[in-house]
Amino acid sequence: MTHKPIVKTVLVALAMSGLAACASTPPDQGPSKTAATDTQQWMDKIKVTSAPDEIVLAPHATGLSANQSAALEALMDRWLQAEARELVVTTPNNSGAMATQIRDRLITLGAAGSRVRVVGFNPAGPDDATIRVGFLRYEAEKIKCGERWENLTATRNNTAYDNFGCAIAANLAAQVANPEDLVRPRDMTPIDAGRRGEVFGKYRKGEVTSSKKDDQASASLTKAIP
Repeated sequence: MTHKPIVKTVLVALAMSGLAACASTPPDQGPSKTAATDTQQWMDKIKVTSAPDEIVLAPHATGLSANQSAALEALMDRWLQAEARELVVTTPNNSGAMATQIRDRLITLGAAGSRVRVVGFNPAGPDDATIRVGFLRYEAEKIKCGERWENLTATRNNTAYDNFGCAIAANLAAQVANPEDLVRPRDMTPIDAGRRGEVFGKYRKGEVTSSKKDDQASASLTKAIP
């Protein structure tokens, strides 16, 4: 009989510690549909699709032909206009010389070397021995607004009407230069190692690390006439 109060006390303590653990559990950090605003809910309805934009080149022992060089130039124009991320050269393993020439041509036309990737494969037959050069093009599907309207004067509940925020999302989908930006953020640009070394050098010496003030940025305020 003397053990019953002790057991009861232990059970109560365990129950309280369990409730405390539940209360201290952090909430889900992911996007919450229930916590999204009306405008954000419309933004979630923007659908972005991707499709390859590529050209197919026949390998030549002498290298790129005039037509192939012109096709690469047109592809580069589309790539720059789409603000795409990466150009991929898919080539048979026995066409390495021409693949290198294609990569050099793309770099000459304005593509950064880090954004041109060469992928080799073993062709299954003579018809498969072609070189493909291209990138992924993203498109944002249009959003149709105004399918359903209600009485906009009925504001007693202080809630947004069904089409609230639709025009903003539709304009964004129509005007965004690169719809891939709606899927993921862009890659960071390389750091300026030279500037970083200069700033740290001055910091270690106790010198001023900020840039010099531009004289053209100086201005003086005129005194108001009393």
